[in-house]
Amino acid sequence: MKKVLIVVDMQNDFVSGSLGSPEAQEIVAGVLEKVKDAKEDEIDIIFTRDTHTEEYLNTQEGAKLPVVHCVAGTTGWEIIDSLKPYADETRIIDKPSFGSLELASYVAAKGYHEIELVGLCTDICVVSNALLIKAASLEAIVSVDASCCAGVTRDSHEAALKTMEMCQVDVIRG
Repeated sequence: MKKVLIVVDMQNDFVSGSLGSPEAQEIVAGVLEKVKDAKEDEIDIIFTRDTHTEEYLNTQEGAKLPVVHCVAGTTGWEIIDSLKPYADETRIIDKPSFGSLELASYVAAKGYHEIELVGLCTDICVVSNALLIKAASLEAIVSVDASCCAGVTRDSHEAALKTMEMCQVDVIRG
């Protein structure tokens, strides 16, 4: 069975930068452990990177979330230091939006049977990508490790987990 671990947007701006939070910082060790385990078990790993331009505030997303973040080429856009060595040796998909059609298509084309997502933010990019992947890979087992994800708030994190469960994404708890 082909497996893949998808690490969503573990970037400086989401962990300690302009949109960082204590909850995001709390999951770093767990995500790092997941990545190390996947590498050791020879499971494929894909990183995503939220990617915007200097014109971000002039976009629809920028109008609704007026916080400049993850501008390509900046420190905030980079994968956090502890995960960077792993990201540098695997596939990174830059995505200009919450969900990535490129990611969903790539995962479907590779024929993965088990797909696990971890990262940030549960209630925006993780849920968007989990649902796109589920739609593109109908018979694959798609899961999200709740302990290795963080949302904008704890309530919105839980709401996103519940939404994913309703859409037949397995949520790993505990």
